[in-house]
Amino acid sequence: MTPASASRALRPAALAALLLAAAVLTACAPQDARTTDAAAPAADGCAKGALGTKKAGTLTVGTDKPAYDPWFSDDKPENGKGFESAVAFAVAEKLGYPKDKVSWVVSPFNKAFAPGAKDFDFDINQVSINDERKKSVDFSSGYYDVRQAVVALKSSKVAGAKGLADLKGAKLGAQVGTTSLATITDRIKPSAQPAVFDDNDLAKTALKNGQIDALVVDLPTAFYITGAEVTDAQVVGQLEGSGSGAEQFGLVLDKGSALTGCVTQAVDALRADGTLAKLEKQWLSDAVSAPVLK
Repeated sequence: MTPASASRALRPAALAALLLAAAVLTACAPQDARTTDAAAPAADGCAKGALGTKKAGTLTVGTDKPAYDPWFSDDKPENGKGFESAVAFAVAEKLGYPKDKVSWVVSPFNKAFAPGAKDFDFDINQVSINDERKKSVDFSSGYYDVRQAVVALKSSKVAGAKGLADLKGAKLGAQVGTTSLATITDRIKPSAQPAVFDDNDLAKTALKNGQIDALVVDLPTAFYITGAEVTDAQVVGQLEGSGSGAEQFGLVLDKGSALTGCVTQAVDALRADGTLAKLEKQWLSDAVSAPVLK
């Protein structure tokens, strides 16, 4: 055998050895940390404090500004006061992020569930879960079962309304993009077009000035408005839940977010261990009773 033929004979064996070595090196090579965290950080996929968050080691939470009572307190989501602030920190704790590892960003209500990338890991801002919004974002499981309510000045013609029929001739108002507005158009169906406002501050001003007969908001907000902001107003009544399930607020995430399952697990755990009920009693206890408008 000549040196050339010996070299040719060795090539297949050498190639096999090189391929084996490459396989071993590939198996030992470190993977991208963010990809690993998002895909399978632990047996349950949710390694505490090591998720694939927007900012490594920090959980970024979004909400609107101003952040209204009783969901937040003093327009400071970071203080842990108010139902939604408390829920956000409880979810963060379940995910392995203590209070000093939670960062807040401003996210306007309608922008939170609009198509496009988000600058938060999850948003909490009284966003009701529905099929239309699910086309653009992910939701956690519901953290609060909510009913809509009608608020009117005590001097209003609809202050004594006993049912939806009594609201047919009223000028009603609600914030744009909300289920409160959908409640007016789809369930109450007044003869006059509803007034639509960019935020609840503008809607409350319109109520005070008599530009609308009544305002539709969620029940806890209705009690806060009448108790602390527009004290010459009253909660006329609440509407029963419609359809097969109750309206629920959910945490909003990027469409297809790797965190959706982990955040849902956290919310479910907080419901199961009684934390959500405890926080609801602590921060929303006044919103427990109002006549039902049928």
